[in-house]
This record gives sequence, structure tokens and C-alpha cells, in this order.
Amino acid sequence: MNADAAPARILAVANQKGGVGKTTTAINLATALAACDKRVLVIDIDPQANATTGLGIVKDGIERSSYDVLVDEAPMEGAILPTQVPHLWLVPGAVDLAGAELELAAAFGREHRLSRALAEVIDRFDYVLIDCPPSLNLLTVNALAASAGVLVPLQCEFYALEGLSQLMKTIDLVRKNLNPTLQIEGVVLTMYDKRNNICDMVAADVRRHFADRVYDTVIPRNVRLSEAPSHGKPALLYDLRCVGSQAYIQLAGEILRRAGGSEAPPQDMPPPETPPEVPPESSPAAEPQS
Repeated sequence: MNADAAPARILAVANQKGGVGKTTTAINLATALAACDKRVLVIDIDPQANATTGLGIVKDGIERSSYDVLVDEAPMEGAILPTQVPHLWLVPGAVDLAGAELELAAAFGREHRLSRALAEVIDRFDYVLIDCPPSLNLLTVNALAASAGVLVPLQCEFYALEGLSQLMKTIDLVRKNLNPTLQIEGVVLTMYDKRNNICDMVAADVRRHFADRVYDTVIPRNVRLSEAPSHGKPALLYDLRCVGSQAYIQLAGEILRRAGGSEAPPQDMPPPETPPEVPPESSPAAEPQS
């Protein structure tokens, strides 16, 4: 990035409720933003490491993960891996993260481990998406302390709002004690089924509570979104034309418009023949070629 470029936007993709499309949102939104020539970094801090496998990275071949960055304070630069998507990189997750909270219990400045590590590489990216675990533990607190905003995937189901109260309390606590500028970036309605009346009722209820913080774009239930991770690809590479992929393209456009940009993801996204290299510390002239 040049000196006049805006600072990277760091977003935590968080919801303590599992199965709401959190990781699906993280990897497909990241892919759509990368298609707009945004330099995007996904950080997987979920012990299940689903964002890692969903972006085609084999866990057994990982030498350094977000665990090493958080627990051992290893430089983040050494953990950044290229993906099959141009302009998209990943800090992979690992099962070892399941014990990170205990290992960090007595660590000084434990809530800021991720923000300190990010400070070393942040000027190389336009967007950073942190895929959080489905719990409000120290890993999620690290993500919230490092982020400018929280992107909340919310499933269109009857109990959708019930689980949000604890997340909102956690965000308030982080804002008061660790990160005063933290905001709700937006709420993404996921798994919408137009055949089910309850989905419309939930969507209306969520919009009453969160008003314009709810994105206009709604992510539908879509079998191609569910199939894509088993092929190690974001849905936008697995099947660009499916309704799920098109919804994430629209969501990326909406996020960019809200941020003041006018870019819209292209309608064709062929994967590169070879993965790009990790972005160097130097100028944009060294940007990887796709």
C-alpha cells in the first residue's frame, strides 16, 4: 500500500452460536473482496480450523498457525500462507487453539496478543477478517480487541436474537476496557429460506432491533455453499453462479459502498494457475500477479 492508502479495515466475524454460517461468511466475503482487487487476510482462530480447510489449506502441512502467533508470540509474517484466490491470504488455525485459553491465563497483555501481531503486517492489506470460534472466550476477546468492527452472521431461525445478548455484553466490555473504538460493523442474515414464513418474521424482528446495521443482502440456504468446503474451495470458486455465491458478491459490494468505495466484484472469477506469493513488505509494485 502507498502512504496515502486508508488503513486496513479489521473485522471480527463473530457469533457464539455455532452453525450460523460464520466461517462460510468469512471465506466467501473475503473471496468476493479479493475479487475487487482488495488485499485480504483471513485469520483463523477457531480450533476447528474450518476456514483453513475451506480455503484449500491442508492442516498437516502447516508449519506455523495462529496458535503459534497467539501463544508463542511468533511473528505473524511467518504464518501467512497464500491461497488459490488472487489477493487473498490466510493465517491458518490449528486444533492446538483449544488449549490456548489455559496457556494464556497468566500471560501479560494476553488480550492484545493478536493486535500486537497484526501491527507488524497490517499495512500490507486492505481488509482483515478474523474467523472467531463459536464461543466468547479469550480467543474471541483477542479478535474483538484487535478489530475496528464486528460482523455478526445471524441465522434466520426462531432463537436468533436470544444468543446475541451475551455477545453484545462482551462487545460492550471490550469497548470499555480494551478497545474503545469497537463497533458493530453489521449483521448478516444467513440461511434464509423464502419457503419458511418464520424466516421473514425473524428478519423483520432483527431489522427492528438493529435498524440500518442489518445488511440489505440476505444469504440464502444453498446446497452449493454447503458443498464447497468439502472441495477445499470458497463457494465463489466452486460455483460462482449459484445463489449463495451471488449473495456474497452482493454483500461485498454493499460493504464497500458503506465504506465509501464504488467497486463491485466481477462476475467471473477463474482461480489462478498457481497461488500468489505472500505479500512482501515493500511497495505495491511487488504485488503478486494473478
